[in-house]
Amino acid sequence: MSTPYDSQQVKTILAERGAQVEAYLQHCLDAIPMQGRLKEAMYYSLLAGGKRLRPVLCLSTAALFGLSAEAVMPFAASLEMIHTYSLIHDDLPAMDDDDLRRGRPSCHKAFDEATAILAGDALLTDAFGFMASTVKDLPAGRVLEALASVSSAAGSAGMVGGQILDMDCTGKTDVPLETLQTLHALKTGAMFRVACVSGGLLAGASEPDIASLRAYGEALGVTFQIVDDMLDYTGVSNDIGKNLGADLREGKVTLPLLYARLHTSEENRALIDAAIRSGNGDFDKISSIVIESQAIARCKQRAEQELERGKVALLQ
Repeated sequence: MSTPYDSQQVKTILAERGAQVEAYLQHCLDAIPMQGRLKEAMYYSLLAGGKRLRPVLCLSTAALFGLSAEAVMPFAASLEMIHTYSLIHDDLPAMDDDDLRRGRPSCHKAFDEATAILAGDALLTDAFGFMASTVKDLPAGRVLEALASVSSAAGSAGMVGGQILDMDCTGKTDVPLETLQTLHALKTGAMFRVACVSGGLLAGASEPDIASLRAYGEALGVTFQIVDDMLDYTGVSNDIGKNLGADLREGKVTLPLLYARLHTSEENRALIDAAIRSGNGDFDKISSIVIESQAIARCKQRAEQELERGKVALLQ
């Protein structure tokens, strides 16, 4: 599989497809009969911005095999609906307890916890209806295979499984790198992988090409998660749409913290461990340790390796 596009052309195409997704999402729930407050909460989170990477990846991989955006759009949009549901539920007090999402109050803060839970439930459930609706334009067998792949990636064998592993690791300081890699592959990588694979499946791509898309999606998902973890220490709150240090306050060992623990003094390691256990450490101090230990540089190197792995897979 190969592509004739240079980097600037790719950026332009991705921006155009992102705009197409955004336009579709603006009205995608209008025809569904439901209570006004539920629809308001669903749209509040669905239209809160974001990069729309998952639907864009689905549209883009389908286009590689000649399938139009119009035929794939409901399926692609469903991936954003599932992603949005996961963010709503992640932000709840029983989960990550985040008050800010994409630069504004989380759904449960803008409405209430019960409404946020139901908005997430509805987005997840309605997403499968959107996927199934593509059978009007595409072969039923392809749609069914792609739908099943999304179900697996979003459920207990994928994103939800990654979330429970994330909860199990919270507050623990001895999380092995292998466990963290598994967590990344499930919680983030699974939906990136299926975004790439589903576009190919809908377009009738060959099994070797599906394997290449799968490897590319996995690598891209891991890269995305590493960069997201880095931004918790190097980003600007208003730019990334969430409070800096959120992972540390939640007692989560991310890759920057793991690398910092391995490459700093015993005294600094003790400070990191205490912060992870309590969720109440001095973020500025921990951030300085992360930077000085070259943890961010190591994360960047790892992200570049993953991205290169994905590019190699896609160009085979």
